[in-house]
Amino acid sequence: MRDVAELTPPVPARPVQAPIDPMSLPIATKYLIFGVMAFGQFMALIDIQIVAASLNDVQSGLSAGPDEISWIQTGYLMAELVMIPFSAYLAQALSTRWLFALSAGLFTISSALCGMAWDIQSMIAFRVVQGFVGGAMVPTVFATGFSLFSGAQRAMIPAILGMVSVLAPTLGPTVGGWLTDAVGWRSIFYVNIVPGAAVTVLSVLLIRVDRPNLAMLKKIDYAHLTSLACFLGGLEYVLEEGPRHDWFGDPAIATGAWLSFVGFLLFLERSFRSGGPIVRLTPFRRPTFVFACVFNLVIGFGLYSATYLVPVFLGRVRGYDSLQIGTTVVVAGVAQVLSVVIAARLSQTVDPRKVITVGLTLFAASLWLASYITVDWSFFDLLGPQALRGFAIMLCIVPSVNLALTGFVGPELRAASGLFNLMRNLGGAVGIAVVNTWLADQTRIHAARMGETLGEASGRATDFVAGVAARMGGAFGDPNQTLLAARGEFGALVGRLALTSAFQEVFRLMAWLFLAALILVPLCRPAPNPAAPPADAH
Repeated sequence: MRDVAELTPPVPARPVQAPIDPMSLPIATKYLIFGVMAFGQFMALIDIQIVAASLNDVQSGLSAGPDEISWIQTGYLMAELVMIPFSAYLAQALSTRWLFALSAGLFTISSALCGMAWDIQSMIAFRVVQGFVGGAMVPTVFATGFSLFSGAQRAMIPAILGMVSVLAPTLGPTVGGWLTDAVGWRSIFYVNIVPGAAVTVLSVLLIRVDRPNLAMLKKIDYAHLTSLACFLGGLEYVLEEGPRHDWFGDPAIATGAWLSFVGFLLFLERSFRSGGPIVRLTPFRRPTFVFACVFNLVIGFGLYSATYLVPVFLGRVRGYDSLQIGTTVVVAGVAQVLSVVIAARLSQTVDPRKVITVGLTLFAASLWLASYITVDWSFFDLLGPQALRGFAIMLCIVPSVNLALTGFVGPELRAASGLFNLMRNLGGAVGIAVVNTWLADQTRIHAARMGETLGEASGRATDFVAGVAARMGGAFGDPNQTLLAARGEFGALVGRLALTSAFQEVFRLMAWLFLAALILVPLCRPAPNPAAPPADAH
């Protein structure tokens, strides 16, 4: 008798889906995918500056205190910083298609909830969600762009995404100021709904560059994720709140610093000993990637700090409103757009180390020109330094992206993209914290020096106050009130002069930082650019 097993028909093996090769997609499809994802990145990045330009109106609308309102930005940035490196793991588990669609969809929903916020607590909660889900879009589009294109087409990827990365913060204050003035502060959140819904739908319909590995969702190392959140979230909190609250003299900031430090140690331990780490640190084995990350840290420092400092000067020294500030700083954005093609072309024909040398040098020159700023500077005075800075930043970003991501494929490319983008955000967070501290310290120093000078020549101060009082005439009726008003105007003038001198010092210090980064350029060795295998080689 034949064995029963021999008579039983074999169960057909479950077909294994072949991996998708993104390089083989039609060129039109590639451009559509990349365009949708780049627009999603722009939407996530511009939202930060749109909100920053209208914080005073949000504060009034929600009856929030000065300390509470800062959490609208701090909470967003803390959550975004955690998601950026985590996104590589999620992209491999869910696929690029579903991660990007979920990110865009949840970002849109949380934007609508922010617009409907009824108090400051609900606003902060919705902003944290918005920052976390939106943080996946930025590194995902970088990795996808490099997996879709090769050759001359790939050379345009860092140029276009670099332009998006720097154009969004530049246009943000203009768009935010206009929307708030024309419609009201809630519109700065509602404006995301239509484009966000469009990006979500198009992502589901178009993006087919890899396949999911859902089994990875069961292997998430939650200790690793928690330590990452504590490390980066605590660090962002310290950097955001430190300049306003005397750094480690404040118990909450000291606690946040300790939490971040402990989280960092646990994060490193899990990165090396976990069976399935959520963040791969293996890209740091390549020295060129390490140097590119350092460049990106410096670029983030300069980009975000300079973008932050000019509006602060225009608001605090010149007294501009948000719309006037936006129309003044847009010069840098225009220069960035004009330099995209030049930066992309140079990246194809010139050693990236030479390009980044020119970029860092020109950026330092723009900061040095800005260090001659005076209390009377306006649009045309800032035109040259801003245009030079906008042109130079593309010559920094494009070669640094190429140095960082060339040579990586598949999951390694995603991990490298997440870590590389994290460096720029960290550089921006560190930069804004540092320049705020420099600005406050230098303002006090210059105010003290002016006080000493005026004390040695008290007659000049007395004559000035008397002259101001005479110009006021009998506006206050009481001569004593007129004298007090004149002294107040004199004090405000001294404060503006001291603050302007502080801006000069800060721009000069930043220029030296960019020149110091040139030391690292000769140490870089560009990686070879092998033919890319399928992007989801799990």
